[in-house]
Amino acid sequence: MPKNRLEAFSDGIFAFAATLLILNLAVDQTRPLGPQLLAIWPSYAAYAVSFITIGIIGANHHTVMNQIAHIDRFFSMVTVMFLMFIAFIPFPTRLLALDIETPDATAAALAYGITLTGTAVLFNVLWRYAASGGRLLRADASKRVVAGISRSYALGPATYAAATLVALVSPQASAAMYAAIALFYILESSIFVRA
Repeated sequence: MPKNRLEAFSDGIFAFAATLLILNLAVDQTRPLGPQLLAIWPSYAAYAVSFITIGIIGANHHTVMNQIAHIDRFFSMVTVMFLMFIAFIPFPTRLLALDIETPDATAAALAYGITLTGTAVLFNVLWRYAASGGRLLRADASKRVVAGISRSYALGPATYAAATLVALVSPQASAAMYAAIALFYILESSIFVRA
């Protein structure tokens, strides 16, 4: 598969996953609307965190693809597995939105965290495979950008795994950590990529 075809497929999956998130926001037409709009605040929060997370991952994926000259079969197959996790994000987002205030909150926070941890692990596999020895990188790839990507992506699996484990003690704290990770990655380019 040519690089541009993989990029187009990836962009489609990111757009699909981000769009599906809105389906998590729903109200019961048989009940008064005003109180429901306030009561579903966890759905708004889950939507915002997941939309921002998918957006950040999409922007980071674009940065990775800009550093790559060509792809091979292994890179393509890992990308497909990575995109499978991206397309799955709306499901644990819905669980978290619906169950964060119920006895099922731990299971919901674990499902969300396992999904994002898997996503982060696969993103690291993608990047490290491409960057190892410059295997798939452009000849003119910026060493500073490559080093910045490597440093910032290294934190993803560990931070998502930690937030996932916190769900065993406090699913609400775990959910707050997922939001904090999203905020961190909004700021990460100014912390890691710039020299």
